[in-house]
Amino acid sequence: MAIETVESTVEALKSKLKGDLITPEDEDAYDEARRVWNGMINRRPAMVARCEGVTDVQAALRYAREHDLPVAVRGGGHGVAGRATVDDGVVIDLEPMHWVQVDPESRRVRAGAGATWGDVDRETQQFGLAVPGGVVSVTGIAGLTLGGGMGHVRRKYGLSCDNLVSADVVTADGEFIRASEDDHEDLFWALRGGGGNFGIVTAFEYECHPVGPEVAMCFVWHEGDKAHDALTFFREYTEDAPDEVSLLPFYAWVPELEEFPESSWGDSAIAFLGCYSGDPKEGEEVLRPIREFADPVADLSGTIPYVELQSMLDEDYPDGRYYYWKSLYLDELNDEVIDSIVACSERCPAPLSTVDVWQGGGAISRVDAEETAFPYRDVPYGLNFEANWDNPRETEAAVEWVRESVAEMREHPEARGQYVNFPGLEEDPSQVPFGDHAERLAKVKAKYDPDGVFRAHGNLKAEE
Repeated sequence: MAIETVESTVEALKSKLKGDLITPEDEDAYDEARRVWNGMINRRPAMVARCEGVTDVQAALRYAREHDLPVAVRGGGHGVAGRATVDDGVVIDLEPMHWVQVDPESRRVRAGAGATWGDVDRETQQFGLAVPGGVVSVTGIAGLTLGGGMGHVRRKYGLSCDNLVSADVVTADGEFIRASEDDHEDLFWALRGGGGNFGIVTAFEYECHPVGPEVAMCFVWHEGDKAHDALTFFREYTEDAPDEVSLLPFYAWVPELEEFPESSWGDSAIAFLGCYSGDPKEGEEVLRPIREFADPVADLSGTIPYVELQSMLDEDYPDGRYYYWKSLYLDELNDEVIDSIVACSERCPAPLSTVDVWQGGGAISRVDAEETAFPYRDVPYGLNFEANWDNPRETEAAVEWVRESVAEMREHPEARGQYVNFPGLEEDPSQVPFGDHAERLAKVKAKYDPDGVFRAHGNLKAEE
């Protein structure tokens, strides 16, 4: 195609968009528009369409298909695997669509696909309501929901995807549809935990629950040499913990912050982060054993606004930092598994990293296995190796540590599966394990995206 023809078609697309169309010729604006949260990702799309509505999405998608360009869809934030951008293709950027509308009477909220959990929390908490989201407020609602969505109230109210009521979707052929339990039920099933490669979700409707405005939480740090004992305590505590408790112990290194004794800065640590999604006074008593497990390095626990809990970790995940995360599930947290978790943690070369053990069960496990595409509901623990670093010279060592650690943990018979939202970077998307749901997901993919338009977000290949 002649250059002047390409330029004319780009100008034609610009004229159809309410939002901005940014190309490499836009220099500074382009560098900003193509940048994603994870500093490991450095791709150069042919254009970034900043969509302000469904019509913009349809126009950008139509252009990409007419010119045989790869497509990536970007929501409101994060996306550790870098699937929100693509070289030499069209990035359909939904970030301008970050509106939120709450109906307190029906306890429902609708939000544009560019919204973050902070956007949603800000509106729903005005009515003492919340949607189960993530644990960092600048996480986008879209990617987290489509991959499952584990947050601070998961054991009481389930995953983000469990609370999805309907989704507005632009399909691969440009059609606008609404998926719910009554319409396009097969697609609705797949969108709840099956990943983001079936269509472009432009809006999400959720069920809300009474949470806050204040919640009891524990955030207590102990010396790293207590890691084995702490995880053993965690195992015992969670055997009969109520659904209101969602607990996340993690191995880390003490940050250089005034909240921590200066003498402990840089030391290894094992921390407990937990929330009680019920009466705060009751929660403080239920969480007390966690705080009293041992003499802490620092105890930041207390009753705080829910929105503050949701944003507590934001500064640990700034734009441009390097991130490489991989995950698996554990059927048991026995002494041998704990030994391996601690050993892998101690070998970490990047002290901004964490090794996270997510408490499962509760409401998550009570959703029927066939009701949504989210797999492995029955497992009691999730394990995530989260390498975070600022110096690019640390990249090789950090990535190698994560890969080797996951490989070591998979040698345990208690290990299986993988959380869709923490997949690493190098995997063939079609190999993400979905257990018994893989065949059914492939059929949905074949029906709604037979040509693989959304392969940048691929988790399963369409059946041939």
